[in-house]
Amino acid sequence: MAMTASTRDKLKGVSTATLCTALFKRGLRNQFIQDVHPLNPALGNMVGEAFTLRYIPAREDLNPLSVFLDRSHPQRKAVEECPPGAVMVIDSRKDARAASAGGILVSRLMKRGVAGVVTDGGFRDSPEIATLSIPAYHHRPAAPTNLTLHQALDINVPIGCGDVAVWPGDVVVGDGEGVVVIPADIADAIADEAVEMTAFEDFVTEKVLEGRSILGLYPPTDEQSKIDFAAWRKIKGR
Repeated sequence: MAMTASTRDKLKGVSTATLCTALFKRGLRNQFIQDVHPLNPALGNMVGEAFTLRYIPAREDLNPLSVFLDRSHPQRKAVEECPPGAVMVIDSRKDARAASAGGILVSRLMKRGVAGVVTDGGFRDSPEIATLSIPAYHHRPAAPTNLTLHQALDINVPIGCGDVAVWPGDVVVGDGEGVVVIPADIADAIADEAVEMTAFEDFVTEKVLEGRSILGLYPPTDEQSKIDFAAWRKIKGR
């Protein structure tokens, strides 16, 4: 089932930290992609369903530059087939010695309406990618062409990215801290819970900055804290 517009909007307003806690409550402890960082943290939340690309180690006789003349080359094909609103997630085996993609391909994804791109490797042309209006996450810059070390093989299959299992259609959310993967079948429930958690966390932050102790407030074990939160929500319209 496709993600609803309501769930997408909710996930745009919550943090990956809050989502990780909501997932932890359901026993999911390994949904935060390790060692990836946003090239432009100011873009706001990235939200979309996963469309995947898998690389294997390149073998020199199979990966001359001429492979890009083939219109069915998996990397090029993935860029042209990733659906608008999706997030392209690339399994580069956590190897940033060569690029997973570069500025031209990421620009093409942006123009096609893709919601973002994530690799556990690196991007070339990273200074240019950082100026684009598409969220992009990688481990670190990587100037060498992908063919140096990576052979694109599979499109839209289950992959590993930064030690997280990613299935096509999983919901991918990125913010200034990183990227979290939500199983598709619980995305609606996680989004609802995260909105509630965010409201409470905003209330707690406000009270702490006023000088209030966290004891009894976070978590809310004091009855007065619960009453205060209910009153705060009414005032804030949340």
